[in-house]
Amino acid sequence: MMTIYSGDAIQLLPLDEGFIELNLDATRASVNIFNAAAVAELNAALDILETKKDVRGLLITSAKNSFVAGADIDEFLPLFRSGKTAIQTEIAKNNRNYNRLEDLRMPVVAAINGAALGGGFELCLACDYRIANTAGQIGFPECSLGILPGWGGTVRFPRLAGIDTAIEWIALAQIFDPATGLKAGVLDAVVAPEKLREAALHTLRQCSAGKLDYKERRRRKQAPLRHNAIELTLAVESARGMALAKIGPNYPAPLAAIDAMQKAAGLDRNAALRVEAEAFAELAGSDPARALVGIFLNDQAVAKKAKDWIKQADKINERAAVIGAGIMGGGIALQSAMQGVPIIMKDIAQAGLDLGFTEINKHLAKRVERGGMTPAKMGQALISITPALSFNGFKGVDIVVEAVVENPKVKQTVLAEVERELAEHAILTSNTSTISISFLSQSLKRPENFCGMHFFNPVHAMPLVEVIRGKRTSDRAIARTVAFAHALGKKPVVVNDCPGFLVNRVLNPYFFAFLMLVRDGADFQQVDRVMEHWGWPMGPAYLIDVIGIDTIVHSEPVMARGYPDRMTLFENAATDVLCRAGRLGQKNGQGFYDYQPDQRGRPRKQPSVATAELLERHVARRQEFSKEEIIARMLIPMATEMARCLEEGIVASAAEADAALIHGLGFPRFRGGICRWMDTVGLKAVCETADRYVSLGGLYRIPEGLRRLAADGVSHYAI
Repeated sequence: MMTIYSGDAIQLLPLDEGFIELNLDATRASVNIFNAAAVAELNAALDILETKKDVRGLLITSAKNSFVAGADIDEFLPLFRSGKTAIQTEIAKNNRNYNRLEDLRMPVVAAINGAALGGGFELCLACDYRIANTAGQIGFPECSLGILPGWGGTVRFPRLAGIDTAIEWIALAQIFDPATGLKAGVLDAVVAPEKLREAALHTLRQCSAGKLDYKERRRRKQAPLRHNAIELTLAVESARGMALAKIGPNYPAPLAAIDAMQKAAGLDRNAALRVEAEAFAELAGSDPARALVGIFLNDQAVAKKAKDWIKQADKINERAAVIGAGIMGGGIALQSAMQGVPIIMKDIAQAGLDLGFTEINKHLAKRVERGGMTPAKMGQALISITPALSFNGFKGVDIVVEAVVENPKVKQTVLAEVERELAEHAILTSNTSTISISFLSQSLKRPENFCGMHFFNPVHAMPLVEVIRGKRTSDRAIARTVAFAHALGKKPVVVNDCPGFLVNRVLNPYFFAFLMLVRDGADFQQVDRVMEHWGWPMGPAYLIDVIGIDTIVHSEPVMARGYPDRMTLFENAATDVLCRAGRLGQKNGQGFYDYQPDQRGRPRKQPSVATAELLERHVARRQEFSKEEIIARMLIPMATEMARCLEEGIVASAAEADAALIHGLGFPRFRGGICRWMDTVGLKAVCETADRYVSLGGLYRIPEGLRRLAADGVSHYAI
């Protein structure tokens, strides 16, 4: 077909009946994105369209399986560092494009196949009519990246759907199906995929024939909002409270988006776009935006590494097994079944299996009750889990996860027993959280088929899986294990063997720092408040209670043997004192805090007189620590340990390191991870702070590699 214009991302094609098609087809990518090159091509295409006086209408389509995924996030961080004026100049380029599109002499209809997100959805909003197929997705993910829609989303969307709907969609960064978009008034029709093109062309014909008044639609989008002042104030104040309750004060983008929509409500399109651009540039220069975009890019890097490993897998894991039906084993079985991988769940006692299935049933029933799963899917998941008291059927298993008690001798015995029952191609893994994979492999005849597969509790909720390479683990075993983790919907990060591996090795110094603060007279409740305000979902005392005080105490000797210079805990640490007194945390309702079930049966923490009395004899006299000192003393040990992990090659990159802490620990997302935090503070400042506390011990000793980076002015991330 003859083309009117042809670029790497955009083509203009002549159609019958006097129409033109603008076809989006990024030749060098699997999806359409609006990068700088595509923005320039759209500008060139519009130059041509504006000269066409006899065209009856423009149809916008995509040659990909989805419409437009949005802007090119790879370009964000360099742009964000360029300064407010440069940011506004850059985003103005595509705003001019979308305004020109909206102002064309011809009607414009978007045929939305698949996803139209962020800047891709903003393109659709600049069109006169929007027809989507049933397989689509629409929405604005920008606030989840610490920014707001910058190409007219906060301007056009509220004028189409109303301020209430616009605030909900934009501030909460939700993605919706086409049916919801139709109900909201931002889509004009939803049709089957095979009918999409004809439906869009039919709409163009009606516009051209004067049966649809597209010019009135434009006037509405370009005029001030129709809400009166009282309606607007009520909507905005209600939304502000909702956003704070759901997202919290550490994420400025949702509130900035709400403010921008309120300020622009009484303005015409062009003035409203200037308000949006100002708000976008302000957010783009913020630390949370850099951190959240950094997380997105890190996740992409982790996913790419996983795909590279999966390509090396010599066999698909068609059937799995888990040894142990406890909290972790049952959780792994449940996750496998829900993701469509049949699994055998073996235990040594029927009572263990019964308990495991009881918990699995409870979880699935809750999902059904909340609408997240149909009863039929629940039944399918349950029949995918085969209970077993023997090794019958294990010869047909491709991968096994051992999840028995965290005891080296027990694990070695169980692993050797399981290995004897497996086919030679099968991969054997251990869900240990601290025990050396190389040590555990000593009991095996095929150590090359063995590695660690560390899930985090609760399995269904925590995205991370650490895949741990022992000294004799083969690439084949790593590839198959990464493939299994990916099949379970998890984010696998490959790390090398060491005590605590990556996440627990970095978490333990954080806990040790907390115990030292308590020893030195800090109020643990104040420490919790400070760290929660800093961004953690729960403070260290509360987190220890959730994990289990006995679990923490059990890991102490392992970490002390591995890192005696900095992780040998002092005598009568708070966790040891409480554990000896039988206070184990949430599991028995008594830890640093006391716990009582709330109306939903969830444990609710309350201050404990008993804890204060138990600790009184073993800690210094109560003293006040500043917020800044608490934060420094808590975070520096985590930072120095992560620096050691990177130097030693335990983890391959800062991107993987930060992704592991975000998805395995709940490290505050708006901080971006410990490496991103160090870059934000400045490596020189991190070293200077650590030096002030070096008298506290090895946890605060800066590794030479980190000190060299600081001296050379180098960061963990290039941008």
